[in-house]
Amino acid sequence: MKSKVIYLISICCITFLLWLGNEGDNTLEYIGTELQYSVGVPDSESALVIRDSVAKSGTVAKTPGLVMNKGTYTIDFKYEADQDDNVIELWEQDSKIAGWSLESGKNTFSTDFTLAKDAKQLTVKLNFGGKGAFIIQKLSLTPATLFYTDTYFMIAVFLLLNLAGYYLYNRHKENPIPQDKLVDACIIIGVALLATSPMFSTYLYNGDDLCYHLARMEGIKDGILDGQVPVIIMPDALKGNGYLNAMYPYLFLYIGAFLRICRVSIALSYKVVIFLSNLGAALCAYYAFRSMTSSRRSVILAVVLYTLMPYRFTNIFSRGDLGETLALTFWPLVVAGVYHIMLGERKKWFYLVLGFSGVLQSHILSATFVVGFCVIAGLVFIVNIWNEKRYIEIGKAAGMSILLNLWFIVPFLFYYFQGDLGTGILRWSNYFEQSINPSNFTQSISLYNKQYFSLGLPLIGCLGIAVLYIVCERTKKHTKMDGYLAFLVVMGCMLAYMSTGYFPSMEMCKNEFFKSVLTMLQFPWRFLGPSCACILFAGGIWLSKSELLKPYRNLIFALLIGLNLLTIQTVPTDNIHMPYDSSAATASKGHDSKMAANIGIFYPHEWRLNGIEDERLVTSVIVSDLSHVNVSDYNKKGTKVNAVYTADTDGTYIELPVLNYAGYRAYDENGNKMKIVDGDHNRIRLMLTGDGKEHRIYVRFGPVAGFVIADVVSALTIAGIVYLYLKRNRKEEFIVDGETVNEA
Repeated sequence: MKSKVIYLISICCITFLLWLGNEGDNTLEYIGTELQYSVGVPDSESALVIRDSVAKSGTVAKTPGLVMNKGTYTIDFKYEADQDDNVIELWEQDSKIAGWSLESGKNTFSTDFTLAKDAKQLTVKLNFGGKGAFIIQKLSLTPATLFYTDTYFMIAVFLLLNLAGYYLYNRHKENPIPQDKLVDACIIIGVALLATSPMFSTYLYNGDDLCYHLARMEGIKDGILDGQVPVIIMPDALKGNGYLNAMYPYLFLYIGAFLRICRVSIALSYKVVIFLSNLGAALCAYYAFRSMTSSRRSVILAVVLYTLMPYRFTNIFSRGDLGETLALTFWPLVVAGVYHIMLGERKKWFYLVLGFSGVLQSHILSATFVVGFCVIAGLVFIVNIWNEKRYIEIGKAAGMSILLNLWFIVPFLFYYFQGDLGTGILRWSNYFEQSINPSNFTQSISLYNKQYFSLGLPLIGCLGIAVLYIVCERTKKHTKMDGYLAFLVVMGCMLAYMSTGYFPSMEMCKNEFFKSVLTMLQFPWRFLGPSCACILFAGGIWLSKSELLKPYRNLIFALLIGLNLLTIQTVPTDNIHMPYDSSAATASKGHDSKMAANIGIFYPHEWRLNGIEDERLVTSVIVSDLSHVNVSDYNKKGTKVNAVYTADTDGTYIELPVLNYAGYRAYDENGNKMKIVDGDHNRIRLMLTGDGKEHRIYVRFGPVAGFVIADVVSALTIAGIVYLYLKRNRKEEFIVDGETVNEA
């Protein structure tokens, strides 16, 4: 009882300390020089001084773009002004939503504003009238409730983990969990936390593609709230014109989107997804290796080396490539699954299904790599496949993979072949321009050089073990697994070679076919991920089988683990060890970063309708003839649009500020379907009834019949798998002495 009381008091104290650390309702403050400014000079108090000598009027300073939840906020502004023509404005995605004049006789301004929906790039702009002096001292934003609920989310996670721990502890007392499983679980969780530790900073470090993945997560949240499941259109993207979501895998981003619905900050939501990807990588490596070897040493080595792989860290912290990071999570299952289908335990064909499905739901190009890997392996081991009739398992795996992922495949293929989509930017790289130097293969990652890629010393060590085994021991007792591991060594080396400047990609690009393939891949370093997985399997498993290295196994294990742990030390992103530059400036490093300030969100040009540039986007209804058409009401919520108009002449039309992706439908007030045609710059255009009467138009997205059928098929497949799994477990139980005992 004494221990329980102490434990409960400890939980309460930690929960209270977490609550004390809440920043969600803190005022967001920017002194003059912390704003983004184009003209002006700082004074002794770090205010921004602007005088008419700059010969410029208009926006002179602004806040970074902020991702903010809907609700009420207060703007407080301290300034000095000689004239009344200075203005403070509120903008969202480059569209002005409010503005207020600043009086010269006052030095403070305060007003409340309400966001009717979540903002993607909310910016407060300060406009200089061009005359006199304008001194910007401090700009503050204060929420009526909370900017975000991060603290409450962390408290909930902390309490749930304690409840789970209490449950497992009681279960362990009744039915003790084997010690080796407890150790394995601790290692897996510990490695996942260690891999995520660079993200324990109060701020969110920016990567090359991070802004796009934040936009995807935010867009999926908007799509869910719009009633789309799965989410095909990001309804509020591109100034509310909508952006296609179906072309980039997004299953695992639902996790971050759900947290955003719960008003967790976009930064913490992203960090949670990264932690889960690290945990998933450790688990996939653990189960994949355990299915191929009985050596716990090799399994633990795989967990550590794969989760802390330099290329994974480069993707997370330097490139900000969430898609490829998630795809790498499942490569161990792919490698193990191919082995079991073609050479190993054929009943474990589901490993490949899980691995391929995970990769497909993460990154399309990585999925094509998996298909290529499977085809090459099938050709290499075709004799064994045919002799042992393993094509049956191959058919099962292929069929199950298609059925499980049909809900994503059908919309993707439909828009890819039917949609008038911009894809030219996907081939911007000539491949060979991005090739890497083999001299970097032994290095750890560096975040200061964006084009820094390596295998890392531990994986070079695994390659050395594999080569040693092939040269000295493989011929003595050759097994099917040895043949597969030798195949992995060859594949790993070939993939690494194809990422370097020694690969003749420049000559190959002179052929149109090869040029088309290579430019589609964009970056040769993409081969490093599967290359590392192949080399790790060969080195890790052969280390446990090698008689020559048997006396040195523990030493080699410790050496490889130690070298790999050093990777973490290269990750800190800057020399600022304090979360805030000063106690008074809450915007300096952490608070506003949680709302993606200085990172922002970005909608790339690929997968937009052809010809749609940002400057061609509109936010209001366009009419064909102002003298004959009047739009008295327009409302858009998600993908649902209502408009009221009167037109006194036939042949007139309106264009809605919505991109005409396939799947939109339009109806009049009587429920009659209206024909949607492409307007200027691919906007939705609707022809009007010119009878002079008031009419209402309703525009909705989906559901598309083919998409719904695919969703149902995938859902039924999942339900069938769950049913068969539960049914099999029930069959494995039998009665012994009147008690139900599990056969396992």
